[in-house]
Amino acid sequence: MPDEVLSQFTPTVDKTAKIDTSKKLKVGIIGTGWIAESHIQSFKNMPDVDVVAAADLIPGKAEAFMKRFGVEGVRFYPSHKELIDNEELDAVSICTYNRQHAGPTIYALEHGIHVLLEKPMCVTLDEAVEICRAEKASGKILSIGFQPRFDANMQQIGKIVRSGALGEVYYMQTGGGRRRGIPNSTFIEDKTAGVGALGDIGCYSLDMVLNAIGYPKPLTISGYTSDFFGTSTDYQSEYDAKRFSVDDFAAAFIRLEGGIILDFRISWAMHLDTPGDTIILGKKGGLRIPSTDCWNGTVGGPMKIYHDVAGTQVETVIPILQNPGKMGLFDRKIRSFLDAIKTGGPAPVPTSQILYNQAIIDGIGRSAKLGREIQVVIPEI
Repeated sequence: MPDEVLSQFTPTVDKTAKIDTSKKLKVGIIGTGWIAESHIQSFKNMPDVDVVAAADLIPGKAEAFMKRFGVEGVRFYPSHKELIDNEELDAVSICTYNRQHAGPTIYALEHGIHVLLEKPMCVTLDEAVEICRAEKASGKILSIGFQPRFDANMQQIGKIVRSGALGEVYYMQTGGGRRRGIPNSTFIEDKTAGVGALGDIGCYSLDMVLNAIGYPKPLTISGYTSDFFGTSTDYQSEYDAKRFSVDDFAAAFIRLEGGIILDFRISWAMHLDTPGDTIILGKKGGLRIPSTDCWNGTVGGPMKIYHDVAGTQVETVIPILQNPGKMGLFDRKIRSFLDAIKTGGPAPVPTSQILYNQAIIDGIGRSAKLGREIQVVIPEI
């Protein structure tokens, strides 16, 4: 392929600004489970952050968490309301289980606190709408925890689409997941998680392609979910099989604004190594994005553009990129949120986009229960 085509996708140089430590941000962590470990490790890497408070429903859990990570001088609370009511905070990380995402987020925004909300945004579309309304009323920054956004290879996908190399996009296939990889703890119960593989890793897969094409609005969804592996003692302990009450596989056919079709599938467990590579088809070219064995925030190998040049069918290989600088993806997510607070925004991963992501997750679940296609209706914010 001619060099001038490949040169369109040359990575830019990292120009990370020096961190201003003259003002330290006071941060609280709400929920001290597994994902909070990544938050506290990243906050410890940020010289302009003081983690001053933590809340968890389980007595002693937050105290043990901070002791394990060597963070001193932290005040502890049994609920998000008590933490927010008794602290003067700049920001909070919401690291609770899915069904407790909306309440603490809305309460923090109503009290003038910036919020970094872990993915998925929440469980239902109605919750997502209420979160967005609270954000709008507060004037504060709310960013959703999609760290794959900060991977150079993920960003390259959008750059390829925006370059015009594919032409007008009309069809996308995306998904991924695991042959065996059902998590444990609060992930597998409806009362805490609300959704399974669909919300856990499906939200990432959806974001990968929707962000690349500018997040068009979803119009209709025909969805399917199953729990064959999660509820079976052939693959789970009897204890976990009995309490498993979410999806371990989901699939959908989604119509988007602009006449674009999205074919989606995601898995925690299946009899297959991968449900397929991600594909973006345009009228001038097609892009293949290799799948990964387990969703890890980047691509599974060099991407490839299929197109015609002077009447000849050719393929352009897009080499794997190394992320610039020393920060990992999670640190970049945290840093971008902190910088948005200091500069007045915008939110690095805005709710105006993730609202559509949540509408699709919600719609797949509703369509699966009804056994038919549904229309997506998103209320005004």
